[in-house]
Amino acid sequence: MIAKLTGRIDSVSQDGLVLDVNGVGYLVFCSSRTSGAVSGAQGTVSLSIETHVREDHIHLYGFIDEAERSAFRLLTTVQGVGAKLALAILSTLSADMLAQAIAAGDRAALNKAPGVGPKLAARLLTELKDKVVTLAMPITTQALKSSAGDAAPVAGDASGATADAVSALVNLGYGRTEAYSAVVRAAKARGEEATVEVLIREGLAALAGGARV
Repeated sequence: MIAKLTGRIDSVSQDGLVLDVNGVGYLVFCSSRTSGAVSGAQGTVSLSIETHVREDHIHLYGFIDEAERSAFRLLTTVQGVGAKLALAILSTLSADMLAQAIAAGDRAALNKAPGVGPKLAARLLTELKDKVVTLAMPITTQALKSSAGDAAPVAGDASGATADAVSALVNLGYGRTEAYSAVVRAAKARGEEATVEVLIREGLAALAGGARV
């Protein structure tokens, strides 16, 4: 099984690219985020590879980093999400953005990906909520650990101050994922001092471009 390839970019298409490894061209399917990152690169590039072997084909899927590959693997565990759709989602949302959207319950963010309708977005949120900690996204990981009691209770309490503050910011017109990220950062910084009022105030400051919390 191929886990990694290093070579020169031969060509880039809508679905992926051809990577020249010592004169052998490998067709690698990838997200537009990955193909855009390596397109036009001088010298060699390395891609993490996921190899799918079927009776009628062997497909290689390439990723710019391990976080994206982990997100791909996670997405394809959901019923109705194949490799092609998983790449389409990752072309719209980076691994970090995906983790935040799932943790925040942001169905609208998932709906932005081609092929993801309301029902599939709901399924993604339901099936991946408890698995999102496998993605390399420190904020989300901290929040979910907190909800399990491993850190300051307010930081990930879905029924407490964090949820109330996120709801307030969403009602003010901010996106749920952005609001969630800002509030979790504030909660992490403030710890036990993170009341709803504090989280709303500092979340607003962060979203308005003020000092990071």
